[in-house]
Amino acid sequence: MELVPVDEDVSAEECLNNKRSERAHRSRSRVSGDVEADIELLYKAVPQIGKVFRIIDKIGEGTFSSVFLGEAQMHDGSLQKFALKHLIPTSHPVRIAAELQCLTVAGGRENVMGVTYCFRKEDHSVIVMPYLEHKAIVDIISSLSFEEVRLYIYNLLKALKHIHQFGIIHRDIKPNNFLYNRKTKEYALVDFGLAQGTADTQIDLLKVVKASLRGGGSPAKTQRSTAALSQKTKPFSPCTHPTTSTSVPTSHPVSSSTATIVSRKVAPKRRTVTAVSTARSKHSKDLPGLRKVQRPVFGERNLNSCTSVASTTKTLSAQTEFVKVAKAEDPASRRYASSGRGSAPLKGANQRPQRAVPIGATCSCYQTDRVCNICLSRKQQVAPRAGTPGFRAPEVLTKCPNQGTAIDVWSAGVILLSLLSGRYPFFKASDDLIALSQIMTIRGSRETIQAAKLFGKSIVCSRELPRQDLRVLCETLRGRRLSSDDDVTPLPQNKSIASRKPCIPDETPTLRSSADPVKPNGKYDNTPLNTAQSATVSMDPEDECGWDRVPDEAFELLDRLLDLNPSTRITAADALTHPLFTDLRQCS
Repeated sequence: MELVPVDEDVSAEECLNNKRSERAHRSRSRVSGDVEADIELLYKAVPQIGKVFRIIDKIGEGTFSSVFLGEAQMHDGSLQKFALKHLIPTSHPVRIAAELQCLTVAGGRENVMGVTYCFRKEDHSVIVMPYLEHKAIVDIISSLSFEEVRLYIYNLLKALKHIHQFGIIHRDIKPNNFLYNRKTKEYALVDFGLAQGTADTQIDLLKVVKASLRGGGSPAKTQRSTAALSQKTKPFSPCTHPTTSTSVPTSHPVSSSTATIVSRKVAPKRRTVTAVSTARSKHSKDLPGLRKVQRPVFGERNLNSCTSVASTTKTLSAQTEFVKVAKAEDPASRRYASSGRGSAPLKGANQRPQRAVPIGATCSCYQTDRVCNICLSRKQQVAPRAGTPGFRAPEVLTKCPNQGTAIDVWSAGVILLSLLSGRYPFFKASDDLIALSQIMTIRGSRETIQAAKLFGKSIVCSRELPRQDLRVLCETLRGRRLSSDDDVTPLPQNKSIASRKPCIPDETPTLRSSADPVKPNGKYDNTPLNTAQSATVSMDPEDECGWDRVPDEAFELLDRLLDLNPSTRITAADALTHPLFTDLRQCS
């Protein structure tokens, strides 16, 4: 497969006519004026593109790049579409080079996107990749069958296993970065712009990224490495219960606090956060109502329906009683806990500065709702936190410095949770600590606190939040369970998910009985549940799409993907050997 470049001797008048014909074509395709302007700017910034590609439309835009749909004529006369990723000019040269190296070394196989060409002029870089036609997950989530979900997660885990073998941490796993073509059953993991390397990574430039983020490396050297890699790449042959929280910086006052995260290391930076949980009476009053009106899990705007934000908020407020957080005090009047003299007011800007805190002084605000002057004098703890809100792992939210490939697995678990529950996005919070409180609502506060201790963090929560049964939660949100007085079932204490029996009344649906689990060959049973013993919502069998027979193995895998402890969280390689995928492994 080879592209046919435009003839260098083409007259200026003919080029102008070509530009006019392209504008007319885009006009007929109903391309907006803003997109038209962006396309013209790209042609002007990187003129080489116009010699090979005809840009049709703008198909994506993010914080660090924009993606355009381009078309090129092949030597056999056919037209082929490509995705052109234009990186913003302020992108760090090492970041650009590292993304290219990830695509070059690990891409092109195992559901990982490859690279076809790379163009660069001055501070503008464009990465050209094969185009995979796809739809946004929000547009298809309501129509996906369970089998499609199973295949989607299986192929996502294959891509994660592949890149993790190269020591690549993607850091931004989400449905928008794992493309899916329903017709051809093709998948592609894209966007390595935030990727980092493990300690033994095989991507050399990811080591440079880590060094440059610490302040190492000279700009001239990184510019040369980017240019060298670009030249090397060009010759390639184209081939539930809502939880409200308030995050307060340490320099601001906290009038009342219910959840505090602090470090357990010697002289760490301590941070206090207020998290107020909604009232719960029997853990279940709200979830059955969620199936009646489509809306998001945590009170955010639901992207699965056309229900207006106003009506969603109105319905939510009628069912949920929120605890109002007291208004924050003025920093000048904030009283801090002091180790020597009790609480003392913070000095204002017009007063004399406070004395430096003595070295070795012990703070008195540990595991309290206050931040003392000793902690305020310390440097803030720095840890990688790149990624999309709602998909960040607990160790990222709590600023754990040692982060590995397990953060990608957690994100895959959040995707599976969204697909099984039919709610996207599942988690959506304005800051990391609200996100952590939402995770507690699903995985339990006690479990979250215990897991945080393992990586040197201490979390204080005002009340205990029980761990939810994942099957009951997903089936309730999907509308497959009838209302009952106790429909949301906390996970029994001190029992593994494989041996647990949910405490559900007889008149409510139950989990698949132990006498009807997995067949000897490892495949899950496709027979529906006994309707005489279950009270699921009656639906047309043709409309079930397999959701009436979701095996226990799906929720057991979900539980392991969402393990709060990164050291015991299942790896992508081990997840592929899970009983849920036995038949898929045999086919492959």
